[in-house]
Amino acid sequence: MTITSAKATSVIPSSSLALAIGDPAGIGPEVVLKALANESDGITVFGDRHTLLQTYRQIEQSQGTAYVQKHLAHPDRLNVIEPQKKFGDVRLGTPSAHTGAASFAYLEMAIAQTLTGNYTGIVTGPIAKSAWKAAGHLYPGQTELLAEKAGVSRFGMMFVATSPFTQWQLRALLTTTHIPLAQVSCSLTPELMTLKLDLLIETLRDLFGIDSPSIAIAGLNPHSGEQGQLGTEEIDWIMPWLKRMRDRYPQANLEGPIPPDTMWVRPGQAWFGQMPLQDRSPHDAYLALYHDQGLIPVKLMAFDRAVNTTIGLPFIRTSPDHGTAFDIAGKGIADATSMKAAIALAQLIATTASRKASPAQFTSSGCP
Repeated sequence: MTITSAKATSVIPSSSLALAIGDPAGIGPEVVLKALANESDGITVFGDRHTLLQTYRQIEQSQGTAYVQKHLAHPDRLNVIEPQKKFGDVRLGTPSAHTGAASFAYLEMAIAQTLTGNYTGIVTGPIAKSAWKAAGHLYPGQTELLAEKAGVSRFGMMFVATSPFTQWQLRALLTTTHIPLAQVSCSLTPELMTLKLDLLIETLRDLFGIDSPSIAIAGLNPHSGEQGQLGTEEIDWIMPWLKRMRDRYPQANLEGPIPPDTMWVRPGQAWFGQMPLQDRSPHDAYLALYHDQGLIPVKLMAFDRAVNTTIGLPFIRTSPDHGTAFDIAGKGIADATSMKAAIALAQLIATTASRKASPAQFTSSGCP
């Protein structure tokens, strides 16, 4: 279904962010209300106001009026755009085809209005892929829908997080994303690796001001193949590809292929303050070859504050690095740190974009 119009409950601010709440039965509505408790200027929420009110009132019943007044924005004070179509009753904690259809519509509306120039970018709440599938929307995730609607085939899923212990910033890009592990080896190609490395180097330059980056590139096999004993991809094509990339980017320090089990030691030390950064500075970014190779260490270090940032889109898109957590939906205990970080990063990138002649040269974005 394509949403062609919507009813607005207040005036849409220009040059601001669209915030899609994700699956209405999950913790998306709660973390949105918590993230906007102190400041909601310049942010338009795409979702059902009734669901937001339902979440607010249920948390008020369990946590008390003083709690919601302090920690949650009241839905009536937010700028909300709702789909014209109603998708059925929402039961917090219970995903369904109705909630899948609703979350898809929220995002589709946000994309359409962002592409027309009403918003600088999109922040997306978590969705349930199973609910999308039940509603007939067969996408691996929100990232793929965003890329399709934007008409781009060159995009990547990067995760950004700042350590609360050292202020060191972790940046990790995935080469392959939402595919079965059995398909990783045949999906990895020199062409795909080049596309992702190109995007990463452009992003480090345009968004983070790093012109001569140091990038760690993971191996595919245990011990990076151990000279062909545990797999031959490294010898057959990854190492020759890396040599070509060093010639392509002489200004960059490209280290690899690093054994996957040791690549994350230095980032972990930098994150938790276990090594002097001036003595052994970690890399500016990390290129993981498949989903869990990158996301297990990222979530171990930064589960409550990592931001999923899609690079390669013609607009900004960020997302908290957590799922729908249906088991705690509406209980008032969901942590909004990652949603706050996603909003803050999108705002920071928007500020960077305003200084550039062509915003389409950078781009950033969202939740797996």
